[in-house]
Amino acid sequence: MTQDVEMKDEEALPQAPLPSNSASILQHLKEGASFIEAASYTKEVRRIARAVRLTIQLRRKLTAPLLSAFLDYALLPGSEAHARLSAYIPKDDRHGMEVDNDDAATSAVQAPAKHILPELEIYCYLLVILFLIDQKRYDEAKACSSASIARLKNFNRRTVDVLASRLYFYYSYSYELTGNLAEIRGNLLALHRIATLRHDELGQETLLNLLLRNYLHYNLYDQAEKLRSKAPRFEAHSNQQFCRYLFYLGKIRTIQLEYTDAKESLLQAARKAPFAAQGFRIQCNKWAVLVRLLLGEIPERIIFMQRGMEKALRPYFELTNAVRIGDLALFRNVAEKFAATFSKDQTHNLIVRLRHNVIRTGLRNISISYSRISLADVAEKLRLISTNPIADAESIVAKAIRDGAIEASLDHANGWMVSKETGDIYSTNEPQAAFNSRIAFCLNMHNEAVRALRFPPNPHKEKESAERRERQQQEQELANHITEDDDDDF
Repeated sequence: MTQDVEMKDEEALPQAPLPSNSASILQHLKEGASFIEAASYTKEVRRIARAVRLTIQLRRKLTAPLLSAFLDYALLPGSEAHARLSAYIPKDDRHGMEVDNDDAATSAVQAPAKHILPELEIYCYLLVILFLIDQKRYDEAKACSSASIARLKNFNRRTVDVLASRLYFYYSYSYELTGNLAEIRGNLLALHRIATLRHDELGQETLLNLLLRNYLHYNLYDQAEKLRSKAPRFEAHSNQQFCRYLFYLGKIRTIQLEYTDAKESLLQAARKAPFAAQGFRIQCNKWAVLVRLLLGEIPERIIFMQRGMEKALRPYFELTNAVRIGDLALFRNVAEKFAATFSKDQTHNLIVRLRHNVIRTGLRNISISYSRISLADVAEKLRLISTNPIADAESIVAKAIRDGAIEASLDHANGWMVSKETGDIYSTNEPQAAFNSRIAFCLNMHNEAVRALRFPPNPHKEKESAERRERQQQEQELANHITEDDDDDF
């Protein structure tokens, strides 16, 4: 399931031009450290988020000498954190960085005394983990992330929450890359409990998604639903985490046969996902296509023609074509041809469910084309393979009539299916329901956009409130004077 939701937040950012030389990169890392230091003193979490965004842009440029120089700058040389993190950096490459300005390197070693902050220490852990994962040193990344989580439990500061959410993600990701995801399920549950007690809502979001991913990785859908239903929910703080949550919710709803809710969640996740998170959007579209097919809908062709998704969605396009035609033989061929792809995407069980929809679609086409047709011809056109195809066709037609899939009747004596005249759909409530769903979607999007707005502080209201407090204070003093005068007169 490594490719299920590989939508890291860095993919959502535009790729800005990166500095080419190491000195410039080191300067940008120092700038990020200054943001974190300022945020630690002013309690402004947005500065830390800005530092994280800057780090993600520089991620691919991190090298061992660069990290070693930054650790000397941000942490006190000889400290426990410095020694632990330096152990993960290759010793042979630590001194290979060329710095244009010698004074900058000297100041980098002399400055650490004022940078001993928990936020900076966690930030250094994040940098080292990113470096180890990019270098494909997954075992060391797993050890480093475990150490960072153990260290993180000692800090209860709201300015650490943004960095902690990133560490949670890479902690789970490093264990997933090594195939040991089940080992940390208990730790993730404990971390979620700690985040709840500390009112760390961003951490709760991240850990809930990681736990859902952990359960779904091993097909534990019932446990995932129990956790999701009992976990506290609040307004989303991260768009990326909200998209992941919607995707996992859509998968759970699909397995539970709640296709309408699953379709809404998957389509919303695909719409909200950043354009750069292509792998995540492909997974959302794959599941959304299958859910719509299970609902009896045929996805639009443009969904399969999106830029960069044609190759990945090709098996699902051919599957959709087989369902649209209602050709059971073509459906079998497509299922066998792309069996490996469907197994990798963990959608094979959904493909098996689609067989009934293919038969029903073919039967609907037959009922529209023929006013009366024998059950033997129905079995032949549906290409049913069984010992008694006529009896199977009769039972299939009877069930479709009972479910309202086709407007027809069965003549058991003659072995015929007699179709009724097709009614006008605009005389039913279906157009009204379609318009109602579209209006509800637009209103929901409008409400979310309004809630996402940020307004600057209003100085007029502050001035008015100050004047109101002063006037109330004067009235209170006047009332006290009047009370004292009355007491004197008495």
